[in-house]
Amino acid sequence: MRVTAIGLVLAGLAGAIPLATQAQKVKTVPFSYLPEQGEDRYNMRVPQKTLALPDGSGFVILAHQSGSAYAVERYDAALKKQWSTTLPVAPGETVEAFGRNAEQVLVVLHHADDSGQNLTAYAIALAGGQKAAPVVLVQAAAADRRPVVRLSPDGTRLLAYRYALYGNQVRSLVGTLYDQRLTKILDRTYDFRDQGDFFSPNILLANDGTQYVTLLGDGMRRLTVRRYPATPDRLGVATPVPVLGVPVGGVFGGQPITIRDAKFSLLPDGQLYATALCAKDNTGELSSLKTVRFDFGANNIKLAEPVPLGGAFLAEVNKTLNTSYKRLDDVYLTDMLLTDSKNLVVMAERHFEEGGPELPVHARELYVFGYSPFLTPTWHQLLPKDQVAPAIDSYTGIGLRATVWGEEVQLLTWEAQEGKSDLYLRRLQAATGVASPLQRLKLNVTQTTTEQQPAYVKDFTTWLDPKTIITVSRPNKKSAALQLDEIKFK
Repeated sequence: MRVTAIGLVLAGLAGAIPLATQAQKVKTVPFSYLPEQGEDRYNMRVPQKTLALPDGSGFVILAHQSGSAYAVERYDAALKKQWSTTLPVAPGETVEAFGRNAEQVLVVLHHADDSGQNLTAYAIALAGGQKAAPVVLVQAAAADRRPVVRLSPDGTRLLAYRYALYGNQVRSLVGTLYDQRLTKILDRTYDFRDQGDFFSPNILLANDGTQYVTLLGDGMRRLTVRRYPATPDRLGVATPVPVLGVPVGGVFGGQPITIRDAKFSLLPDGQLYATALCAKDNTGELSSLKTVRFDFGANNIKLAEPVPLGGAFLAEVNKTLNTSYKRLDDVYLTDMLLTDSKNLVVMAERHFEEGGPELPVHARELYVFGYSPFLTPTWHQLLPKDQVAPAIDSYTGIGLRATVWGEEVQLLTWEAQEGKSDLYLRRLQAATGVASPLQRLKLNVTQTTTEQQPAYVKDFTTWLDPKTIITVSRPNKKSAALQLDEIKFK
């Protein structure tokens, strides 16, 4: 295994991180946004509130504009608003999902009261913003777990499901699949009576309607995926459900190893990937990163060689970042990206709270791992940063946004470098891990850790093309208003 750390962007934290300069043009328009209140600020049910349109003509935005309403808005590529549609939200309702396809925008609301719960979808015409009659997707009892909705990446399929429990244990998921016009395709029950006492089910939905049920099971030691077809079950005929699973935990060198954090992703090659941070069960110390590709077409599992995260890796982290960590704590997986040449990039971030709910939150260094198209680990990067934000911005301000164009990975963060608080862009070559110098976007996004007005709202960051980024930020500390930004690189 060839694992190398590229030092271009590291430059030793004792010295200045090199900054790039590139000609750019920034256009802004006023933007109205009210920060989410209550648990939604922390649950992040809709972490992406700006969606680029497939034809490149612009984007749509979901904005919380008052205590009782959201606005769905369409903009063209020049930041000209095409239409705005108000979506009332009653007490007891929250936004559960936001998506788009070639014809319409989809918003799903969760409603709960003493009589029960439901998920209701609203379709808004992409051409003119007309709102269709709402469609109730799934209903559940008031005492049941919160029902769930999943959208396919292209927004042409939607799956809503509820939990069926035996005591506190999930026994099945009961779901309904819809097409892009919210017409029902099928009903299906996903049965888990063959599972043990502890497992964690989730469902990923492909563009063709195929459902992938992902499971963390066997005492948090095994990654399993079940594939369900996009066609209805036939009466009296058993539906074939292929299953692929692989242990990533167990007992190694006398040490029990379990999954600390895991992420499943459907990527553009149509394959399902998973990555897991594994740790010593008795101490919680990270031991390795394990990455898997599930190829149902070939009935094959590709398990990459583990990337060790033990003592040697910790020593490298401390030397590179000029830190004195005794162990790697508070590290969480954030992204899995696949390039046109099928190079895979896995990202993790150190993210932690100072203490109480109103104290500042920190997001520190990025751990980035590169894999070849054959899922061979080829490089890793340690990207230093030190983000801190008040509690109001802890989930929507700091952290990162990442995307891939061709073979280049772009990462956008809000942080301070050389005393300048701003948005910064990093570029990585996915095949080699070589990084370009950090680029400041010169929006002057500034905030102290005691302010209660958001300075940058990460949820609205997206890319229209490799040289055009959309963001929402506050232009200066004296301004109470936010602005919608379009940054174009020449």
